[in-house]
This record gives sequence, C-alpha cells and structure tokens, in this order.
Amino acid sequence: MVYLNNAATSYPKPDAVINAWQKAIRELPSGQFRSSADADGADILSCCRKRLGRLLGIADTDRIYFTSGSTEGLNAIIAGLGIEASRIITTATEHNSVLRPLYNLPGIGGSPVLLPCDENGTVSPESLEEKAKNGDFAAFILNHCSNVTGAIQDAGAFGEIAKRYGLIYILDVSQSAGCMEIKADEWGVDALAFTGHKSLMGPQGTGGYYVRDGIKIRPLKYGGTGFDSSRLLYDEDTYEYEAGTLNYPGTEVLSEALRWVSDTGVDSIREKERQLTDCLISELEKTDGIRIFGKYLKDRGPLVSFTSGILPPSDIAYILQNSFGIVTRAGLHCAPLIHEHIGSGNKGTLRVSFSYFNEKEDVDALIAALREMA
Repeated sequence: MVYLNNAATSYPKPDAVINAWQKAIRELPSGQFRSSADADGADILSCCRKRLGRLLGIADTDRIYFTSGSTEGLNAIIAGLGIEASRIITTATEHNSVLRPLYNLPGIGGSPVLLPCDENGTVSPESLEEKAKNGDFAAFILNHCSNVTGAIQDAGAFGEIAKRYGLIYILDVSQSAGCMEIKADEWGVDALAFTGHKSLMGPQGTGGYYVRDGIKIRPLKYGGTGFDSSRLLYDEDTYEYEAGTLNYPGTEVLSEALRWVSDTGVDSIREKERQLTDCLISELEKTDGIRIFGKYLKDRGPLVSFTSGILPPSDIAYILQNSFGIVTRAGLHCAPLIHEHIGSGNKGTLRVSFSYFNEKEDVDALIAALREMA
C-alpha cells in the first residue's frame, strides 16, 4: 500500500511513538492530582506542554491546554471568547472547524466577515487591513496552511496588522505544526489551536489550544479537574480549562512524538517533504488532463491538489485505492469556501499529501497509475 493522505492523519507513525503507546497502556493509569498510585500525571502533561512550546514558539507553556484535537480547541476558543460572529474576521481558506462554530454556536450571532483568497489559496494581509480599518472588529482567525492547496499564509504580517487594530489573533496550525517552523509569540498570536495526529506524528484524539495570558475565555465544559474540588462557582480569574479525565495515554504518546519531531528536525522534515511535493508537481505537469491548484505557490505545505479530465476526483480516488493500492483523499476536504475562489467546483479536488516517511517511489507509483488510467 502507498499512503498519501497524511494531511488527514499521518501514517506510519515513528517506532518511538508505537513503543510509547504500548508502554502507556501497560502502566498504572495517570491522572493529574487524582491518584496516590502515580505521581507522574502532572509531569506527563508538563513535559508535553514544554515540547509543544518549543515546536510552536510559545514561552508560556502553562497556557497550553489539551483537548481531543484542534476542532475542540477552536470551538473552545471561539465559544469562550463570546464575541459576536459579525465582529470576527476570518478567511475563505478556513476549515469547517472554524466556519461551523462561527455559524452555529449558540450565543455567537451574526455571520463572520470573510477575506477572499486568490486562485492559489493565498490571502493578502492588505485585505485584513482594509477590513479592520473600516469596521468595528474584535478578532481575526487565520488558517496558517491550507489543507486544500498547501498555501502558507504570512502569519507574521497578519499578526502585525491584528495588533495595530486591537484584534485578538487566533491561528489554526493544524496543517503546519510539526512540518514547518511556527513562531507564535514572535508573530503576536493570542490564541492557537493544534492537532496531534497529523505532522506532529501523535495519535488521533490528541491536540489542544493555547491562549495568551490576559485573554479571558469561558471554558467550553465544566467538571472535575482533580484540583480544588471545593470550588463550585468560578469567576473570570479562576477558570480551569481541562475538566474531566484527560487522554493521558494519548498525551504521553504525543509527547514522545514531539520528541521524535524535535530530534529529527523540523527543517529536515520540511526539506524532504518539499522535495517530494516538487517532484509530484513536476510529474503532474507532464501528465495529460491534469489541473494543479496552487501550482504557482512559491512556498507550500506538503500537499498537492489537482483534478483530471478523466473522471471526478472521488472516482479517481476510489480506483487508485482499489486497483492500485494508493490511498489519497477526494472532495472538499472540510473547507467548502476555498473552492469557489480557486475554481475547483462543487466536487472538489484529489489531494495527495506527504509525510517524512514517504519516498520518491510513492510518487512514481501514483504517476504511473494516473497515466495508466488516462
């Protein structure tokens, strides 16, 4: 099997991650402040926070909170801020984990203001400035790397503009964390959501969010935290954000995955994935009937989206998997609005996405299959 759907979930995982999973489920259950049998619960979380801080460019790692992933993290941020959607600016490149909370969360109200993107999926920082200076806005949400075209937004430039106009700056690094450099503090990020199961090489059901000190959000959920159980009523200065039993085995495994990413080196990961992406684009350009989206990007994440005049994307993905053993992904990729701007239509694209464990032979196999189909 050739696996080329790493933008959904990375596979395979490093051996260190597999070994950590086996170890985690054999150990006594961990739980911060919850058991006398194991005093390491807090240390597991603290270690993982510190490793995340190094990879995400966050100094105040105590402000990183664990959830089931970036979808829950983004919901927690958006709901917790309690800002009307009409006072939030976001972009046409966003994933439904941003768009659906903005349109559906109770108490949010209104609709967000959307910045357009070009045919490559790139959003202009100037478009944010134009909106911000002509309206009463409170927050800006940006997808750092598009999961459709691979376009990487200029997060630093957007941060400067957000700060200039007093906007709370929220960054979604679901597709970029682990495969490219992130400098949250340097970029002026106020809140950030990440997921563990993509390029961070962790298991599904892990991830979380960061909120800068001074940004107050109400928790998305309330319950036991194992700490100060006598308190029933919170005020704005005493909220706790990790209610319930956390995914300690998953977080322990994620921590080992972060160690692997750091030891391997984000730059090394990025360079290998860049070579594979460039190779694929070069070969697709020689293949009849292929239209590449984001073809002219100067820099991109490790994925390529395209369509073919042969068949709809869903049919191509089905044939690739069932006749050639090649796993890709077809459709709108849970980012419905970007397709109106890049011209991919209501059937979306076929997406190929790489990880550090892919090789050039995987590209060769895909190209050979596409040419045979043609």
